[in-house]
Amino acid sequence: MREQIGPFVVIGGAEDKTGECKILREFVRLGGGPHARVLVFTVATKLPVEVGMEYVEVFKRLGAADVRTFDISNREAANKDGAVELIRDATCIFFTGGDQLRITKLLGGTRIDAVLHDACEKGIPVGGTSAGASMMSSTMIVDGESETSPKVGIVNMAPGMEFIDGVVIDQHFAQRGRLGRLLSAVAQYPHHLGLGIDEDTAVIVHNGVLRVLGRGAVSVVDAGALTYSNLDSVRSDESLALCGIKLHVLAEGYGFHLRTRQAITDFHAWDSKSSKELKE
Repeated sequence: MREQIGPFVVIGGAEDKTGECKILREFVRLGGGPHARVLVFTVATKLPVEVGMEYVEVFKRLGAADVRTFDISNREAANKDGAVELIRDATCIFFTGGDQLRITKLLGGTRIDAVLHDACEKGIPVGGTSAGASMMSSTMIVDGESETSPKVGIVNMAPGMEFIDGVVIDQHFAQRGRLGRLLSAVAQYPHHLGLGIDEDTAVIVHNGVLRVLGRGAVSVVDAGALTYSNLDSVRSDESLALCGIKLHVLAEGYGFHLRTRQAITDFHAWDSKSSKELKE
């Protein structure tokens, strides 16, 4: 597997677009600030013109030098030279919400897919909200029941775009009561961390470390120390028994090591220390 550097700005949906716009402002900053050239992928939505124009207006208001939208309706378009050049010219790339399966079905395995991964390796920021967040993992949640306890069969999974390895991402987390379905997903894939991201909240992932930004929280579900599961003995729609799972709830200013599975309780102090050690 190729190195996945980032940064990745993974948003739980319904991010602020009219006020301070803290998350989208940070995305523009990471992409070059006043020199940012933003490419907005609207492939996930059925309303590409309306959704695209909304983000064009927001990113321009936040000071980006250039903002363009890109939408495709078939895989042939995802293999054209013009599409590849658009990505290569961008300093940051953003995926809107909609249907994550549209993203993987139209882009997976195409030239655009390859160029996007090349961009990630070169440090080009890639952001996504809602469906654009879910698709970033190697295994993604497609859909499932909300506001229920963990059960067999309440969540549907599929391959994602593989921008971030070792996680399963769920969005609109607290607002739609999705802890049960994330637990159900992680029970099936205990080697993955579950990231439940609230609305107007994001994780910024860079070199295997995430930091939280926004007004909500991020729930990290770690089944690495799972001691017992009845997954192999229950039938569809029956409740799961899961013992030994860890749950971390992180607000802005906190972080998490994805590889060591350890929380960072003061990200600013940790980041300053890490930067100093690198210089030395």
